Amino acid sequence: MKQEVNPKDTNRAVAFELWMKSPMPMVTLTKTFDVTRLYKVSQRRALKFNMLLCWCIGKAASGIEEFYMLPENGKMYKYDRLAINVIVNNCNGGINSCDVPYCDDLERFNKDYTTLTQSASSSCQSTFVDDAMVIGTSAMTATDLDSIVNQYTDQFCNPMVMWGRYRKKWLKVTFPVSFQFHHVQMDGGHAAHFLEELQKVIKSI
Repeated sequence: MKQEVNPKDTNRAVAFELWMKSPMPMVTLTKTFDVTRLYKVSQRRALKFNMLLCWCIGKAASGIEEFYMLPENGKMYKYDRLAINVIVNNCNGGINSCDVPYCDDLERFNKDYTTLTQSASSSCQSTFVDDAMVIGTSAMTATDLDSIVNQYTDQFCNPMVMWGRYRKKWLKVTFPVSFQFHHVQMDGGHAAHFLEELQKVIKSI
């Protein structure tokens, strides 16, 4: 459910006053992740690495209050659930956007992820979840990347997690992740906490 709230009644009141009208309110943090565990689970269980990472993102974010708030068009909204947005390569050589509802059940999330992304790929139609706070993702696996900075625009205020190709060295698999967020939604400390939680989830999956 999506509900408009008074920013003054939230813990983001000060941030709303400071950053809502900022021409560049987005902040980007980058961190190198150890994804060895995720890679092994993907290989052993024949599960898509990207799907597993998206689930881990949802799992880490689901325990952080700020992820359920989002500024839009000068207003503040509160949500009661999350979704993960995936960019899908379609059969016509283009891309489509696909929102996958997050749930704690990995098997159910995998089923929804597979069904929705395959449908988007074959139909060339984007799907959206309007009543969930959507965390964007972008996997640019065609090259090695050290960092990604997305466009700064007031047309899209949702948090965004982006990554490139993972790197295998000896017995360890790593890759850098860029996390972009709106400063009204959360502060740097909240974002850093999310990245730490994401690493914990990845190592414990």
